Amino acid sequence: MDILSSMMISASGMKAQSSRMRIVAENLANANSTALSPEGDPYRRRMPSFKSVLDGETGLPQLTMARVIEDKSPFTLRYEPNHPAADKDGYIKLPNVNSLVEMMDMKEAQRSYEANLSVISTSRSMLLQTVALLR
Repeated sequence: MDILSSMMISASGMKAQSSRMRIVAENLANANSTALSPEGDPYRRRMPSFKSVLDGETGLPQLTMARVIEDKSPFTLRYEPNHPAADKDGYIKLPNVNSLVEMMDMKEAQRSYEANLSVISTSRSMLLQTVALLR
């Protein structure tokens, strides 16, 4: 594998981790949202699913986001009888988003992004040193 190939593979990893961070940010932004009515459901946590595909043009493996999966875990209930979305017993449904889990996912995505960035930086440095040797 040559230097440019490693840079292209790392770039696809950076793009995938960027998409992952966007989904985590959406989850965090909706962590306290509620349904508009007692019959409705609040925001449901989303999780990215990744897959490795072969790029037909370059023949290199690329990491892409396959799809976004909704978390089917149950919603949490909170007693708020005066809320417009409260059911007959006075409970409202809150999203199944755990902010602590989302922050850890974001940190992991950040570290993966930084690792891919480091590979690109190292590859670039090696490429520049090779060009300097050829002068």
